[in-house]
Amino acid sequence: MNVDMWSETGRKIAPRMVNPYYFLKPAIPWPIRIGVRRLIANRRRKQVIDSWPILPPAARPPEGWPGWPNGKQFAFVVTHDVEGAHGLARCRELADLDKALGIRSAFNFVPEGEYRVPDTLRASLEQEGFEVGVHDLYHKGSLYRSSRQFEKQASRINQHLKTWGASGFRSGFMLHNLDWLHGLDMLYDSSTFDTDPFEPQSDGVETIFPFWVQRNGSRGYIELPYTLPQDSTLFVLLKETTIDLWAKKLDWVALHGGMALVIVHPDYISFDGKLNSREYPVDLYERLLKYVVTRYGDACWYALPRDVAAFAAQIKPHWVMAHSLRSAGLTTRDACHLPSKGPT
Repeated sequence: MNVDMWSETGRKIAPRMVNPYYFLKPAIPWPIRIGVRRLIANRRRKQVIDSWPILPPAARPPEGWPGWPNGKQFAFVVTHDVEGAHGLARCRELADLDKALGIRSAFNFVPEGEYRVPDTLRASLEQEGFEVGVHDLYHKGSLYRSSRQFEKQASRINQHLKTWGASGFRSGFMLHNLDWLHGLDMLYDSSTFDTDPFEPQSDGVETIFPFWVQRNGSRGYIELPYTLPQDSTLFVLLKETTIDLWAKKLDWVALHGGMALVIVHPDYISFDGKLNSREYPVDLYERLLKYVVTRYGDACWYALPRDVAAFAAQIKPHWVMAHSLRSAGLTTRDACHLPSKGPT
């Protein structure tokens, strides 16, 4: 019996993207926006205490999962989404921090947003072992407004993927339609999450592992969900002052042999100690890196997303979400006996 994990999602996504908020957002002052979001988030947090940041069903490995290369216990993947000009100005300093702790990360840039990425910055990052990815096209929440809009923007995104030699893509605001993404010339997408009730499109993929996405004979791609809470959620939205939630989730992912993928925005990091309402001290991010390196050492695969995607693409692990199993009258144990829907 085959269960189509994307059927329900595919029907729902496009209509939900027609959201007046993204039209009105530029006209709404930041203090009002963040104040309303914090009220909603704090209320929501009480409702999802049993599924965030840890969703137990997400620990089930996908079908055909062999474990990580060289017997590593789990993978640790760092990505940096650069949303605006402030973030762009801090990329060099953030890269130096990663390097100092032996980490190489992926910097995802907006190709046609409020800034232009200097070729020299991209080249220097790549020469130093970092990865460069494409982050939406405009970062205005318009990518999935309609299929026609997506196709138009996808053509431009593909040009930037080719020009930059980029393997991966992530949409703005974590909006996603895994069916439509077959229109991008990429190795992987990373616009989803295992569980994150604070995102505007909050339907998680319920796994802490990479998985293969293929439809109707397409060439397919790897999906890399982020599995640690975003820095902006923890420190800007929820006003956390420690890395306790990061450490708790990372330990759980490590225990179950998954992928600890985190999104850190240079736009929201203060390197000089002068904080505003949109920022948190860089020390918190530094503590996360030191925690992973000190606690797990060589047991962890410190990987770029393109390396994880290349590894997973050889295996093409098949994933069936728990809610799809429930709708089919099955249990997670039954999933072990489902035939694969891998490529033909």
